[in-house]
Amino acid sequence: MDTEFIDAPDHHRYELRSGDQLVGFIDYRLHGDVIRLIHTEVPEAFSGQGHAATLARSALEDARSRGLTVRPDCPYV
Repeated sequence: MDTEFIDAPDHHRYELRSGDQLVGFIDYRLHGDVIRLIHTEVPEAFSGQGHAATLARSALEDARSRGLTVRPDCPYV
């Protein structure tokens, strides 16, 4: 399955999409140069395929590239 990682700042989340389908997301809150990663969710239909790991890795890479400090409130992250 080809997926695309995107930042959806209007929804305060990172999303993993396959075409028009939402494969998973990580909710976040940005406060200055600190990003709180709050909740990771992958629908049951897509679970067990490594999508949560892709989301977490991509979110951390994005934060690093933007010079943000990460506060991982989500137990998965």
